[in-house]
Amino acid sequence: MSDSGLQLPQKSVRSIRSFVLRQGRATESQKRAFDRHWPAIGLDYAGHPVDFSTVFPRPAELVVEIGFGNGEQLVFGAQNEPHRNFIGIEVHSPGVGRALNAVTEAGLDNVRIYRHDAVEVLRDDIADASLSEVRIYFPDPWHKKRHHKRRLIQPEFVALLCRKLKSGGVLHLASDWREYVEHMWEVCDNEPELLASAGPCHTVERPSWRRQTHFESRGLKLGHGVWDLLYTRR
Repeated sequence: MSDSGLQLPQKSVRSIRSFVLRQGRATESQKRAFDRHWPAIGLDYAGHPVDFSTVFPRPAELVVEIGFGNGEQLVFGAQNEPHRNFIGIEVHSPGVGRALNAVTEAGLDNVRIYRHDAVEVLRDDIADASLSEVRIYFPDPWHKKRHHKRRLIQPEFVALLCRKLKSGGVLHLASDWREYVEHMWEVCDNEPELLASAGPCHTVERPSWRRQTHFESRGLKLGHGVWDLLYTRR
């Protein structure tokens, strides 16, 4: 995102987080994944811009997926777009452990994973104008009105994303909660550095690079809507 609009201070302390650490119960396989695979695939928060050309075997476009859950989409993207490098960011350990195993089993060398707050990683570790795409699929909608301030998609955060995206880079959002989609429109359509691919307050058909998850398929069978929003960094 460009330097227009509200921005997070370079070293601000984030007082409101968009997530709650519901760690759940990790399997033994997921726990072992950190010992076995983190040294090769994991990235520790550095607190300063990272030269990712030294992190991946080969230089390529950088795609960031925020809140990747169990890594299903992250692996799908890396398999189907081998010409790009993928950085996944997730805070929940069981999902990270599962993703580490899946990346290893798939033999992928174009994926690296952070287990850290996405705002801090983006703000400090990722250089400005270095990303080709940011993907945020089904972020927590925080249904209750008093929790709306916890939503990840806020003007300050979108401005931060714009600063990290290259000109022509893509922001891809997806949600199954209509009221949150309307909130996303309000935030993103009013960010001057973003251009809505389908026009303001419009969505697009699910692109080929986003797979339909089991959770999503179940929701669609129950009549729930799913909306994809695409924006281009000017």
